[in-house]
Amino acid sequence: MKQQRILLIIGGGIAAYKCLDLVRRLREQGMSVRAVMTRAAAEFVTPLSVAALTNERVFTDLFDLNDEHEIGHIRLSREADLLIVAPATADLLAKMAGGHADDLASTLLLATDKPVLVAPAMNPRMWLHPATRRNAAQLKADGIRFVGPNAGEMAEPGEAGPGRLAEVPEIIAAAKRILAENRAEGSVAALPTGAPLAGRHVLVTSGPTHEPIDPVRFIANRSSGKQGHAVAEAAARFGARVTLVTGPVATADPAGVDVVRVETAEEMLRAVRENLPADIAVFAAAVADWRAADAPREKIKKSGGKRALELVENPDILAAVAKSGSHRPALVIGFAAETGDVVAYGTKKRKAKGADWIVANDVSPGTGVLGGDRNTVHLVTGSGVEDWPPMSKEDVALRLMLHAAGELRRNTAAAE
Repeated sequence: MKQQRILLIIGGGIAAYKCLDLVRRLREQGMSVRAVMTRAAAEFVTPLSVAALTNERVFTDLFDLNDEHEIGHIRLSREADLLIVAPATADLLAKMAGGHADDLASTLLLATDKPVLVAPAMNPRMWLHPATRRNAAQLKADGIRFVGPNAGEMAEPGEAGPGRLAEVPEIIAAAKRILAENRAEGSVAALPTGAPLAGRHVLVTSGPTHEPIDPVRFIANRSSGKQGHAVAEAAARFGARVTLVTGPVATADPAGVDVVRVETAEEMLRAVRENLPADIAVFAAAVADWRAADAPREKIKKSGGKRALELVENPDILAAVAKSGSHRPALVIGFAAETGDVVAYGTKKRKAKGADWIVANDVSPGTGVLGGDRNTVHLVTGSGVEDWPPMSKEDVALRLMLHAAGELRRNTAAAE
């Protein structure tokens, strides 16, 4: 897969300093970054600092003869896979909404044919001003994607409210969703409508569960929820109505998805049952196998010696739904996170649980799967095993949902 290219346009606001971390994090994700700075942005961070982190020259002037000769504003706007505007000031949003092109940043944004993600940052009163709200609404109608702003304390003393720049992980998550959509376009175009799950309900579980030992301690695992959230995002991308039942995670909520948050396995099972029926159920959550038999209401104190903890098994959510009779989804997909004999255990699990498919993956230490951004999976079905190459979790999700859409379409045709 080719390296994803980001064109970062840095606006002139106090939050511009956060873009130094944004550049670093984007490059850690394997993306290349070129930066364009407005004249005001250079009052907050230096072009030299940005250039050092991007390992590219920084572009600032529309009328720079060398820049126009070597790159040109048209090429600069077209060679990226995604344009990110962060911080997007009130002035930049107004220029974009009005179609202005009086500096390099606004000209690039007007000339590009690539997706644009904006991360607004400004004083709360500026964000809530009718002119800014009108500009934001117009940009959204034009297809510009937004992340944030968040609410919180401002740089100015005594000022608080909506207007803080979205956190760097949120911006990166939004950028990765857009890039994943772009990568999927070719596959989606091969399907009849481009929205192969339109009219379908997809139920997804994600993340770990936290099983209390006492009011301050719990049993859990290292699941980040990235794979389950990516599946929910992919299903929504393909037109489905999506319900995501998630345990405690730091991963950002997918766009366009109904999110139900739970803590324990019992809460997750109850939430799953409450959101049936569904056409597809994908059980990507790493549900704790056990919980404490008795969780006292007071914190357990040290006693100076050993302490036994009695455990009881949690409900098997995958098996409960796969064997639920009339409420069973047409396609039940489970995940098998293993540390050895991955395919063998995945095959055994599919039969034992009554699932249609099992997505088996190796989560051994050193694979980087738990908490990471990439995965290597084996799709176990009644027909055999498909070994998928290593890919991002977003691509695993897109490929899985495309397979699921095809399976539903074939089943529907057979029933007719």
